[in-house]
Amino acid sequence: MSRRLRVRQAQTVLPFGVGAVFDIQGESFVATGIGDWPKQRQEVVSSRLAHQLGVSGFYAAPPAADERFDRQGAAGAPYVRFPAWLFCGACRRMIRWRIADEKPGTAPRCPGCSPTRQLAPMRFVQICADGHLGDVDWWFWAHSRLDPAVRQSCTTRDRLRFDVSERATGLEALSVTCLARGCGASRDLLDVLGTHGMRCSGRNPWQRLSEAADCVKPVQIVQRTAGNVYYPVVSSALDIPEAELPADAGSELLAERVRASDLWIPLCRAAGGARAETYRDLIKEDTGADDALLDALLAEETGIASAPAPAASGDGPPAGPAVPDLSREEWSAFIAPAQPATRDFAVRTTDLGLAGETAEPWAGLGGRMGRIVLADRLREVRALQGFRRVSPGSAFVPADTSRRLRWLPAVEVFGEGIFLTLDKDELTSWERDARVRERVAGMREDLARSFQADRLAAVAGHELSPRFVLLHTFAHLLIRQLSFESGYSTASLRERVYARPEHDQYGVLVYTAAGDAEGTLGGLVQQGEPPRLAETLLRMTEAAAWCSADPLCAEHTGQGFDSLNRAACHACALLPETSCETGNTLLDRCLVVGGGHVPGYFEPIIAAARAAAATAME
Repeated sequence: MSRRLRVRQAQTVLPFGVGAVFDIQGESFVATGIGDWPKQRQEVVSSRLAHQLGVSGFYAAPPAADERFDRQGAAGAPYVRFPAWLFCGACRRMIRWRIADEKPGTAPRCPGCSPTRQLAPMRFVQICADGHLGDVDWWFWAHSRLDPAVRQSCTTRDRLRFDVSERATGLEALSVTCLARGCGASRDLLDVLGTHGMRCSGRNPWQRLSEAADCVKPVQIVQRTAGNVYYPVVSSALDIPEAELPADAGSELLAERVRASDLWIPLCRAAGGARAETYRDLIKEDTGADDALLDALLAEETGIASAPAPAASGDGPPAGPAVPDLSREEWSAFIAPAQPATRDFAVRTTDLGLAGETAEPWAGLGGRMGRIVLADRLREVRALQGFRRVSPGSAFVPADTSRRLRWLPAVEVFGEGIFLTLDKDELTSWERDARVRERVAGMREDLARSFQADRLAAVAGHELSPRFVLLHTFAHLLIRQLSFESGYSTASLRERVYARPEHDQYGVLVYTAAGDAEGTLGGLVQQGEPPRLAETLLRMTEAAAWCSADPLCAEHTGQGFDSLNRAACHACALLPETSCETGNTLLDRCLVVGGGHVPGYFEPIIAAARAAAATAME
């Protein structure tokens, strides 16, 4: 019976994008570069994101009509079998599988067993910091403990057996044995993980031999499903209306004054460069214009408000991934007094329903929250720029490994969301507290020592601020609470944190974006209607005040990857990493609810709720 191997269109960007290892039904594959994609791909339009990334556009892999991606002539993103070394679970024979051995619709079978048995892929692969992926040289491994002269006497390199011993456990029970006549070399896999002096192939499995580079980086042997095999670099943007210039006469005169400035043309040319902010500050000082007006004028002049990514020289794509800041335009779209609805962006302003409320904790909650916007329809474009291996700071490999194409793979997804801001005055007052600033200063020092500093700076800004940690943790806590009340799982909800002080941002967007449907059913937006959202926020703060890992969690001075979290663990604040912009880092529950001698932004709300509950019990 022919089997079906399915990869949904949305999965071709994340998590099974270019360079990712994909396990299904006992088989293992790796996604090829976009240079091998079929020509009948679908265009995905997002001019704002394309300008930021310095590419000509985006395309999505066509969905397969019959769900058989391994059928000859079928449409879909191509995958190749990897690792090529397979073994039989019955006779334990190892076979190096080649493309010529493939039979569409049929899994690899052992030629020496009767009845034939399906071959299984080897568990271990090798990677290097330059982004290369390859099979382990199992012949060398089996002979690695022999003298070089004895090793070279064995000329048969494809007769191997993957043995398992009943006298040992773990990796020590597994071994690779050479079946060549007169050889019998063997070595177990006890210390297979790590570096062993093997040579890198200089390419990825889908690349041809002519594309191999002379790579001298040391290779690491890891399990093929290990987390450091694949670090995708994905950028996303919401489809928002084009920026419009103010219509009043005063603003028009100010706009003309900006255009007449001697620094206006240099600013347009330097957009995205190190001098852009200097030019902006000088223009604002000379003309009195604000950032919103400059953004609108730049959008009219260049087609985008933020600075475009610098393009690479020559015909190829950029040598490294662009790190765009798309938050400014999205923030402006959400806080605009009135926003006309479009096909892909429909928002409406609401409130918590606490106007005129005097009883605590409701009055205090209303005073600490700001603008509430419900997004009935959102469109998001997610583009895969490339990937890294070994660590997030390793060499970047573009999605087009041939470096000839100017487009990127992407998918468009539709959904709904809730946009919330904090009260600006309350937030500013809280940020000025010395205890808060000292707490965040410690996180800032840990971030500066982390190899993720550059990547996280693209989200958090050049300097980690208290409001970012607060709003980021607030978004996590809200997503966890909404998952109980809206029916969505935590993995179905995502965050966008708008918390850059230099752009005067102080809000978050919690949204859902489904890649396989034209939107969602309104369950998340319904939770944002009054009075549901106020009740959700109160329950969120009460639940966050206590963690099952307390007091260890609340008193932790550094936990998580690179010690970039404080009071945040799987029991209270962490989310699936697909939901978080920073990979579950830069979180601190104490800044939200208090603790560890640090005042929490919502700590008065919790105290008032407890006092009200105690009064009601009397």
